Amino acid sequence: MRDDRAAALSLLNAAAVRARAQRMLAVGLEDRLPHFHIDLARLEQAAELVVSVTRKNYPTLDVPFHSRWRHFVTYDLDRWSEIVAEFPDPDTQARAAFDLAITSVLLDAGAGPHWRYRDPITGGKFTRSEGLAVASLMMFLAGDFSAAENVAPLAKLRADGTALANLTAQALRDGFQISADNPLVGLEGRAELLRALGRLVLGHPEIFALKDTPRPGGLFDHLAARAENGVIPAPLILSELLLQFGPIWPSRLTLGGLPLGDCWRHPAIVTDDATSELVPLHKLSQWLTYSLIEPLQDAGYTVTDLDGLTGLAEYRNGGLFVDTAVLSLRDPSQAERRHEVGSPLVVEWRALTVALLDRLAEPVRAGLKMDAAALPLGKILQGGTWAAGRELAFARRRDGAPPIAVVSDGTVF
Repeated sequence: MRDDRAAALSLLNAAAVRARAQRMLAVGLEDRLPHFHIDLARLEQAAELVVSVTRKNYPTLDVPFHSRWRHFVTYDLDRWSEIVAEFPDPDTQARAAFDLAITSVLLDAGAGPHWRYRDPITGGKFTRSEGLAVASLMMFLAGDFSAAENVAPLAKLRADGTALANLTAQALRDGFQISADNPLVGLEGRAELLRALGRLVLGHPEIFALKDTPRPGGLFDHLAARAENGVIPAPLILSELLLQFGPIWPSRLTLGGLPLGDCWRHPAIVTDDATSELVPLHKLSQWLTYSLIEPLQDAGYTVTDLDGLTGLAEYRNGGLFVDTAVLSLRDPSQAERRHEVGSPLVVEWRALTVALLDRLAEPVRAGLKMDAAALPLGKILQGGTWAAGRELAFARRRDGAPPIAVVSDGTVF
């Protein structure tokens, strides 16, 4: 059991995601994968598109991180930035920002093609990730995740373990404007994920209540305590997220008593230990890690080793490689079917996406005349690959759907 636990821990980090993804790519380059062909000659075309989209979106090339904070800015209205100045000190602000980022990212799995959110402030209508962000932000600002009895605005800007543990699907239904005519994929899965977060936070005050009552934002104090001379490596943030939040995920693979989260099986990845065929991807956790970097920086900490994280194994980045024919299905008819997230085809696609994002980084930086320090992978995603993937999707498919349809339960994509 001890060996199995050590094996499980070896998968709960960004290095494992990258290593297994690169192994998948190596097998693919030998044309031995069951579902995809790989044409690296097409990678240059993909890089040129990413460079073009980045220049269009960020003419000064001052590209921010790919994080949840980008989605909170709509119609030039940055609602969070208008609020943060009111917090009395940087640590209080950081806990609130952690609360918001954690709850919002956990609600960020794919919304499906039919859901829309009407912003009550601007009147704008948003879909997919942007809509989920604005909806979750508005719930947060309304105090829907708070247990505070004080009605003062700042007192409500928090997420409490007790409130989250008792969150109902109806609360999300109301907050996300869901109806028969406006369906959201995976509603109950999202609600249960936040309830599980609340139970976890309440059960571990030694992590989440170091300087306040139990709240997700208490993770800020836990990470701050692990900083050395004010420095926190980005991969450490991810490892802590995976270790601390592992129990909230739906029952999937476990090893040595540890839940493995966004980790799946694929027959091409064979090892001589208990991790054989296991492929960690940790998409939402890495997305959350990217989203916690800025609150830490705002609180005065230096976050290092940004490229120690990987690209995100999700359908916009993955769609970029399919729609530019870097990846092609051996059986094209598979594009006409819906696939479970744990299917070998989807696991293969997602792992190849991570590895190809690493390959894509160099020609993108060359095209923009920037180095890794100025343009880490997290900024390439924002500039970038995610936007280019979405642009291609809408150019090729009227509803902007990805080239391969994945069945979502509201907790992965």
